[in-house]
Amino acid sequence: MTGTDAPFLRTLCSLRWLAVAGQAATILVATWVLGLALPQLPLWAGVAALTLFNLYAQLRVQDPDTAPVTAFGHILVDVIVLTWMVGWSGGIANPFGSLFLILIALAALALPLRWTLAVAAACLIGYAASGVFGLPLPSGYFTGAQMQQWGVVCNFLLSATVVLVFATRLAIALRQREHELAMLRERFVRNEGIVALATHAASVAHELNTPLATMTLLADDIADQTESSEVRDDVETLRELLVQCRERVLALARPAAGDAPGRDAVTLPQVLEQWRLVRPTIALKRNEDAPLTLPLDPGIGHLLMVLLNNAADAGEKADRPQVDLSLRIEGDDLIGEVRDYGHGFDARQAVLPGTLFNSGKTDGMGVGLALSHATIERLDGELWMRPANGAGTRVGFRLPLSPRETSA
Repeated sequence: MTGTDAPFLRTLCSLRWLAVAGQAATILVATWVLGLALPQLPLWAGVAALTLFNLYAQLRVQDPDTAPVTAFGHILVDVIVLTWMVGWSGGIANPFGSLFLILIALAALALPLRWTLAVAAACLIGYAASGVFGLPLPSGYFTGAQMQQWGVVCNFLLSATVVLVFATRLAIALRQREHELAMLRERFVRNEGIVALATHAASVAHELNTPLATMTLLADDIADQTESSEVRDDVETLRELLVQCRERVLALARPAAGDAPGRDAVTLPQVLEQWRLVRPTIALKRNEDAPLTLPLDPGIGHLLMVLLNNAADAGEKADRPQVDLSLRIEGDDLIGEVRDYGHGFDARQAVLPGTLFNSGKTDGMGVGLALSHATIERLDGELWMRPANGAGTRVGFRLPLSPRETSA
């Protein structure tokens, strides 16, 4: 472990406020209720010192990751103040001297071993110093045994409160960290597969370039030689598909860096034109106020193609070949939603797959949605899936617009 979480330091600050309140209350109760002639100036000076340090600590606890030496310094201040307070209020006879164990427990739960041992050593020195140099507890309204008994009870209640507060916060932080690690592990595995897929795709692109060029020439020859207008139209459509495939293959051979130069922006009409060429039998309904001239990242174009194709497949299975597309700008975000008219989905399986090669379709490769998730994460957006009214599914996304896109 090389760092300490800021939540640990914030928890220390919260517990320190509890210690300040407890020390002040203990001084008042011991003086006015128990009748103990305690030295007021040194004790209140310790309370004031701890208060000022905690105010300073709360202003400085900002970094998400802090060096263990910083957390050790915070606990060391607590040890020194506790030694001071116990030494001036009975020394080793003070039942609150066992609070040194709380500081050792906090260090053991959050610090590396060597720093925990350092805190333990500091607590032992502080406890020994308060016992050797501490002032004896003065007499009051109650006997020494009675004060010891009530002191042990108060010390137990205070220790239980401290442990409960700290353990609860630590458990919550630990669960959050485990969830983040699981997400990062899944994302790493998926991105590793995408990188391997991109590397293989770049090599295959070089191999496919020549056959596609040859097929394009053959299509031109067939169109020139045939006299049938229907055949000529079909060949023209085939040629457009071949040209589109060749452009995609050439794009695969380019560097795939996230914001690298050469990644020309696309527009919504370009994306929809390419999609209609591939899926001519699907009826597409689009909102009239869609931002048609807005330049989009190529990754967003791919995201739209994947969502539209998935919606088309779902509609064809249900014999309702229709897709609704909605795109709008809200503030600095681009909001999109694709609705199909398929059979819908099971609410228990409503989590969008983000793993590579995991497809819900029998003939799918499981690449589209994984790449879409990677695009959404790269652009700091979000993706969701909801049931549609009646039948079908609504898959939407939210993406922040760059300053260049916003000004357009």
